[in-house]
Amino acid sequence: MSGPRFAAYDDPAARSVQDRLFRALAFLRVVLLANTVGLNVLRRDNFEHPTAALLVVLGLAAWTGFAIWAYREWESRKPPLLVADLVVAVLGLVVTPWLKGPDFNATVAGFWVMGAMFAWAIRWRVLGGFVAAATLCTVDLAIRQTFTQSNYGNLFLLMIGGPIIGYVCESLQRSAVALNSAERLAATEAERARLARAVHDGVLQVLALVQRRGGEIGGDAAELGRLAGEQEQRLRSLIRAQDSLRPPGFADGDGRVDLAVELARFEEHGFTTVSLPGTQVLLPAHTVDELVAAVSACLDNVLLHVGRSARAWVLLEAFPDRVVVSVRDEGPGIPAGRLESAQGEGRLGVVDSIRGRITDLGGTAELSTGSYGTEWELTVPRV
Repeated sequence: MSGPRFAAYDDPAARSVQDRLFRALAFLRVVLLANTVGLNVLRRDNFEHPTAALLVVLGLAAWTGFAIWAYREWESRKPPLLVADLVVAVLGLVVTPWLKGPDFNATVAGFWVMGAMFAWAIRWRVLGGFVAAATLCTVDLAIRQTFTQSNYGNLFLLMIGGPIIGYVCESLQRSAVALNSAERLAATEAERARLARAVHDGVLQVLALVQRRGGEIGGDAAELGRLAGEQEQRLRSLIRAQDSLRPPGFADGDGRVDLAVELARFEEHGFTTVSLPGTQVLLPAHTVDELVAAVSACLDNVLLHVGRSARAWVLLEAFPDRVVVSVRDEGPGIPAGRLESAQGEGRLGVVDSIRGRITDLGGTAELSTGSYGTEWELTVPRV
C-alpha cells in the first residue's frame, strides 16, 4: 500500500490536486490573518508590551504574504519551507507569555497557526497533519499555567483537524490519480481499436489476397503466398493479444482470473464457438495468459491452414485438479510429418506457441489430427 501512496506525490494528477488545495489555503491564510489582527486589536489592553505585540502581528502578516507566494510552486514545497512555516507558528505561541503575561487566555497567533498545520496536511497528508497538530498542541500546553475547558476544545479540534485534512487530501489525490489512469486507459483502448480496424480492413485483407492468389498461380508466387499467410497469422496474433489485455485490477484479491471469461472473447472473432462451464474457473493470471495465448495460436493455425471460412470450437472443462481446453476445427487435418519438417526448417510456431507454453505450466498438449480435422487438448493442473 505504501508504494502507490508515495508514488502519487509526483503524479501530475496528484500535483494538480495539491496545487488547488494550496490555492484554497492561500485564501484561508488571509481569513485567519484578518481574524488574528482583529482579535489582537480588540484585546490590545491585555498586552504588557504593546509595541512588541504590534511587531509580532506585523511579522505574522509578512510571513502570511511570503507563504502564499512560496507555496504557489511545486518545486518550492520542500521540507525547509514547511519546517520554517511551523517554526513561525510555534514562535507566535511562545512569545505570548512575554507579551501578555503568564496568566493569558488567548495566544497572540490564535487560529493563525492552522495555516502551517494545513500546509503540512496537504503536503504530507495524514502523518503531516498529525505531526503539525501534535507540535502546536504540545507548545500551547507548555506555555500555559492553567488549562481550561476552552483550551481543551481548541487543542482537541487541532488534533483531529490535522489528520482529517490530511486524509481528505490523500483521498482527493488518489481519486485524481485513479481517474487520470482510467482516462489514459480508455484513450489507449480507443486508439488500439482504431488501429486494429485499420490493420484488419487494409493489411490483413491484402495479405489474405496475396496468399490465395499465390496458391492459385503456383511456383515462386506460391512461396510468396505462403510468406504472406505467415505474416497475416502474426498480425492476427498481435491484434488478438491486444484485444485480450486486461485492465489493471481485473484479477481478484489473490491474483486469480476467470479463464472462462477470457476464452469467451474468442467468439468475438466470428468463426469460433466457445463452450464454457456455468461457473467461474479461477486460475493464476499468468496461467490464464499462457493458456489464452496457446488457444490463440491454435486458432491462428486454423485461419492459416484451413481458411478464413473454417469453423473452430473451443471447449473448457474444469476438474478439481486440472482444467482441459480443447480446440477443434473441421479442416483436412495436418499431413503426416508436417510438424517435424516445419521444426526442421526453423519454424517453431507449434512447438513454442502451444506445446512450449503448456509444458512450462506443468501440463500437456496433445494433438489429434486426421481427415476429421485437428484437435488440440491442452491440460493444465489447477494447483
